[in-house]
Amino acid sequence: MGGPATYDLDGVTRPPERGREFHHVAEPTEPGVRAPGPSPEPEGRGDAGPGRAAASFTLEETARRAGHYKWTEMRLFEVLGGWIATVPELDAKMVLSAHCHHHAWHAELWHHRLPALREMDGERLTVAANDEMVAFMAALAGPDAPDQTIEKLVGVYRVLIPHLVAAYTHHLDHTSAATDGPTIRVLRLALRDEMEDWRDGELLVQSLVDSPAAVDRAATHVAKLQKVMLAAGGVAGPGSSGARSGDARREPG
Repeated sequence: MGGPATYDLDGVTRPPERGREFHHVAEPTEPGVRAPGPSPEPEGRGDAGPGRAAASFTLEETARRAGHYKWTEMRLFEVLGGWIATVPELDAKMVLSAHCHHHAWHAELWHHRLPALREMDGERLTVAANDEMVAFMAALAGPDAPDQTIEKLVGVYRVLIPHLVAAYTHHLDHTSAATDGPTIRVLRLALRDEMEDWRDGELLVQSLVDSPAAVDRAATHVAKLQKVMLAAGGVAGPGSSGARSGDARREPG
């Protein structure tokens, strides 16, 4: 039985462009994927450049973060897929349809980075960082009326995607090419999509936020979600993109 055409992106395949439910597949594919190009990451990122700590995360910490990343990307895929039928704007439908499958692919990549060790079961690691992150995703998915496209989009492109970019970049800056090659590769692939999706989503937001009232709607929803994300500490919990709460460096006395 024939399947969808596959496209090999530097040795990694992408997910199909159809389907709403997340399923693990042996070879995720995505028809019509962008042509591969050089990574947008600055030279040295992911290889302990000046002023960066090398391989700061232990195996257990890396596995925990991978599980949180997978859970977040999987939930975002489900949320965006569910919105496609409810948003009336055709351009928003097209953007959400394309982007939701990027997140399915990212979840699949993180699934393959989970350790296959008896003491660290991959499925048990696929969880939200904490209850606050569960609450955040529920609040993100909350606006479901056809006239709430602005709330839908700003929640994703002005709150969640920036936090994912920050967490992935922080993680990448604390890896070493000598020991973390596969993780670096996944981070760079995911970051390329996240940055391009962030750009496209912001363009869409700005096309809709076209009045003072719309500006207020957007700002109100962003503030609401940022407060929930603050309580979560980021997509991977406290320390997602830097020092944990209370760990800020103190000036020497």
